[in-house]
Amino acid sequence: MTTPAIRTMLETDWSEVSAIYFEGMQGGNATFQQQIPAWEDWNRGHLQELRFVAVDAHNAVLGWVAVSPYSSRPVYRGVVELSIYVSSRAQRSGVGDALMQHLVEQSELLGFWTLYTGIFPENAGSVRLHQKHGFQLVGRRERIGQLRGVWRDVCLYERRSKVAGC
Repeated sequence: MTTPAIRTMLETDWSEVSAIYFEGMQGGNATFQQQIPAWEDWNRGHLQELRFVAVDAHNAVLGWVAVSPYSSRPVYRGVVELSIYVSSRAQRSGVGDALMQHLVEQSELLGFWTLYTGIFPENAGSVRLHQKHGFQLVGRRERIGQLRGVWRDVCLYERRSKVAGC
């Protein structure tokens, strides 16, 4: 697959974005979330300046990345939590790499100094992607929540910018 185009996520992408999100939910190793939120709720919780989609030559969404504020406290203004999802039809094709690279570059341009995420340890592909882009394991929350009646751990990864917030 050729390198996908990366562009800002639009409200009109929500149908495709939420379908990819639902794929992740169904797989069981991407999120505790089990229902697609309404666009309005999802939109309210994610920063507009750091949400992107990867699209193919026909403008079909292949994957997406977005961030949420870590905290409303001013001291944490440069820290965001990211979510990244790639369609099953585009996995292992470079889409995740392209999205992550774009997010890192754009977040640093906007002055964000820490990207943070929680990953189920069983999600080896996501762990590899994050590590490739400079994320480090900083902790593990054991039995933090139940998914489908099973207690799950979440590994905490963060990437500290060498450019922003230094």
